[in-house]
Amino acid sequence: MNELIGQLSDVLWTYVLMGVLVACGLWFTWKTRGVQFRMLGEMVRLLSDSAVAQSSSTTNSPSSSKTHISSFQAFAVSVATRVGTGNLAGVATAIAIGGPGAVFWMWVIALLGAATAFVESTLGQLFKKHHHGSFIGGPAYYIERGLHCRWMACLFAVLMTITFGLSYNSIQSNTICGAMHEAFGWDETLVGVVLSAMALVIVFGGIHRIARVSSVLVPVMAIGYFILALVVVVMNIHLVPHVLKLIVGGAFGLEQGAGGALGAAIMNGVKRGLFSNEAGEGSAPNVAATALVSHPVKQGLIQSLGVFTDTLLVCSCTAFVILISGLYNVPELNGIALTQAALSSEIGHFAQVFIAVAIFLFAFSSIIGNYYYGEANIRFMTSRGSVITIYRIMSGGVMVMFGAMASLQLVWNLGDLCMALLTTCNLVAIVTLGKYAFRLLNDYRQQKRRGIKDPVFHRSQLPEIADDLECW
Repeated sequence: MNELIGQLSDVLWTYVLMGVLVACGLWFTWKTRGVQFRMLGEMVRLLSDSAVAQSSSTTNSPSSSKTHISSFQAFAVSVATRVGTGNLAGVATAIAIGGPGAVFWMWVIALLGAATAFVESTLGQLFKKHHHGSFIGGPAYYIERGLHCRWMACLFAVLMTITFGLSYNSIQSNTICGAMHEAFGWDETLVGVVLSAMALVIVFGGIHRIARVSSVLVPVMAIGYFILALVVVVMNIHLVPHVLKLIVGGAFGLEQGAGGALGAAIMNGVKRGLFSNEAGEGSAPNVAATALVSHPVKQGLIQSLGVFTDTLLVCSCTAFVILISGLYNVPELNGIALTQAALSSEIGHFAQVFIAVAIFLFAFSSIIGNYYYGEANIRFMTSRGSVITIYRIMSGGVMVMFGAMASLQLVWNLGDLCMALLTTCNLVAIVTLGKYAFRLLNDYRQQKRRGIKDPVFHRSQLPEIADDLECW
């Protein structure tokens, strides 16, 4: 079964998804005139502006802003799912299989994917709905309301629930248990039981508890890991030119012995890059839609910044530590074990303990964020409480335990297959609906040029789809 899943995944990635992802990234970058580069300063300003949610509450919803999550909290939840196993174990796996050149292709997919992330999250905001005093939305909603295609919307919702709520949670659990075993010798099954219990407590608390937990964990874990990796890089600053040479040379088959592995470098760089930053996958729009903002473009810009935060900062930290250590050519090391060994070689045995704790924070925050993505899509299909309860048990309990007991290869192959199917479905939708994101971006820029500090959108500005825009 594992072999069959791996073969299906390779076919989809090789012949369909890699080319489509790059083509979409280039298209969105051109149509938005490089929004991910030109408006980087605006992204940072919006994220740091604590008054965004309050200033927009009267124009976006009659409900009190206290019933909604803030723009920063929505960013934190989405980064919680991005900054996780993909940054530590995923990067290591990409380098172990694809060589140093895989890092370059992770950077490329991030730079292009930031424009894709902007489009999908802007659409998530545009087509969101009111839900029990808050908002709910995502690709299933913009497919149904924008494309008027219920069957495709339901297909995406099913794929999203399976991919994030079930498959990805098993990957996160597998990595946590592996890290704890490497550092402390703890039994994976016992760790899985404890992890499942913790996850169930939080997921039964709903999105507000998830947002609160993530907004605390994400900055702490990202900053802490980034500082430690930066210390390692500074300590080995003389090796940085050599590391960059390895990355660029491997990316184009210029290094000795790298020519035959060029395809593996591209494949693994793109796959692990997408798993880590999720640009185009359709996940971030689910939580982007829950934020209270005055203009859809605001959350699109903030979610685009999340791609840079994930890949260009956190993933690069892991890659540099591994390449500086020189352990990426050791056949016995892969996944989280390679990251632990690389960091240990630079700062001592303490690194194994630190990575075990870090991966717990990274991956656990991803588990609770992944859960929400699944719940949002189940609620799209049905509002029955019993279905939600069963899903919570499956996501926070059963699949977390499955990941603790399954092999590393099985959980990653299953995740890659689900990711390919999910991303293909979402890309079809955002390429078709992208024209609305482009118009919204033009409107936002025009308001800024007129001196309006806090642009506001109303559905009358898109009269042809005004009836489909519930919250504007």
